Amino acid sequence: MSVSVRIPTILRTYTGGESEVTAAGATLAEVLDDLDGSYSGIKGRILDDAGELRRFVNVYVDNDDVRFLDNLATPTPDGTQISVIPAVAGGC
Repeated sequence: MSVSVRIPTILRTYTGGESEVTAAGATLAEVLDDLDGSYSGIKGRILDDAGELRRFVNVYVDNDDVRFLDNLATPTPDGTQISVIPAVAGGC
């Protein structure tokens, strides 16, 4: 299954500057594995050492936050749009 993955500016060094790439997989975990196979190291910027989503990285599957779905087991049917969005923090 082919999906589209939107890449944030900070991770585009892994994708040769591409803002959107394609990957394959039936779940988010499989998509991230496939993505890392094509763009070595990118998965390590999205997942922590325990293999979970990093605290300050949000991932959306068709506009739904995967933390409120099935996390890495979230299904990614053919044509799905995945967005990786780093959290922005700031203050006064």
